[in-house]
Amino acid sequence: MDRKIRRGLASAALLAVLALAAGNDAAAAGDPKRGGQVFQACVPCHSVKPGEQLTGPSLARVWNRKAGTVEGFQRYSDALKHANAVWNEATLDKWLANPEQFVSGTSMTFPGVRESKDRQDVIAYLRAVSEGKAASGEPRRGGMMMQSGKVDLKKAPPAGQVVSISHCGDTYTVKTADGKTSKVWEFNLRFKTDSSKDGPVAGKPVIVGAGMQGDRASVVFAAPAEISSFIKQTCQ
Repeated sequence: MDRKIRRGLASAALLAVLALAAGNDAAAAGDPKRGGQVFQACVPCHSVKPGEQLTGPSLARVWNRKAGTVEGFQRYSDALKHANAVWNEATLDKWLANPEQFVSGTSMTFPGVRESKDRQDVIAYLRAVSEGKAASGEPRRGGMMMQSGKVDLKKAPPAGQVVSISHCGDTYTVKTADGKTSKVWEFNLRFKTDSSKDGPVAGKPVIVGAGMQGDRASVVFAAPAEISSFIKQTCQ
């Protein structure tokens, strides 16, 4: 074989090895451990547990998944459902940087992650979760009465177990199983439902605190039909 041809082949092989090494370095650029910490800002809306849907879909197996296709999640915007995107390092980086710019018309109101390092670390974490190399149940901040993410409402303490709710004027009176009574301005009390496995027992709603000042709360029922029948109109 001609010497020049051999040298050319050797050079091409070296370039291929260097390109592969560079590609591997790029894939490993993010720090999944730090990414799990950065991801804590996302846990009020997203879980990394399979099948656990919050405001947003579970991200447990997001890697190489087509956008808008998580089974059991029904709140996708039409824009995302029809977006021709597969979640990988490049698409996740664009999405995390500016969701609205990447998919115009998305219902995700998150403004984006400004720092490239933060985005790369979160992406590395999500990939590690998808590949079973990181825990799929990161701890969430907040407790029963100041909820951040989902908790098992069937295990609510007596202070969270609602015994009765009455309405008079502009005030709800909420009695709980610990024997206490709270009066809440009607505008500060929300009524919600949770039909998941973590929702309350049927007929036994749970009150969850909210608001920075502790002046707001949500009463969570197992089903919508329970709400109107549970609340009594009385001023006694």
